[in-house]
Amino acid sequence: MPDIKFLLRHPSHFIALGFGAGLSKKAPGSVGTLIGIPLYLLILPYSSFIQMIIALLFTVGGIFICGQTAQALKIKDPSTIVWDEISAFFLILIIAQPLLNILQIFELFVLFRIFDIWKPFPISFIDKHVSGGLGIMLDDYVAAFFTLILDFLIQWLIN
Repeated sequence: MPDIKFLLRHPSHFIALGFGAGLSKKAPGSVGTLIGIPLYLLILPYSSFIQMIIALLFTVGGIFICGQTAQALKIKDPSTIVWDEISAFFLILIIAQPLLNILQIFELFVLFRIFDIWKPFPISFIDKHVSGGLGIMLDDYVAAFFTLILDFLIQWLIN
């Protein structure tokens, strides 16, 4: 289990462990996911194009930093690495942006956590067969995709 010393040892570790959120003793993935909300609020004033560029940087950078941190920990996909949850939820919020209110953010959070924890196919397949930083990030992005599809269907049925 990484500690504060590990967190501060390298910038990649600091980011991969969600600025410390991944050190949470209970539900580090959920705590990490919540970090996506203030990051999203910080970029809200920028254009959609800039927001998507930032999301792309979070994704590409995340592959590297998560892979580097997992390698340092010598664990395939440690639960303390939460950058994957942060960046995937951040992207969900950007894509769902025109519809967002506090209730929908909560709904998206719950749906994303369900898919990320439950890992239905193909998420479970990716989790088991894709390694390194790409594997750490990819299963969360597929969970984000399912979250957005289900949210779209829910919104369509409501309206």
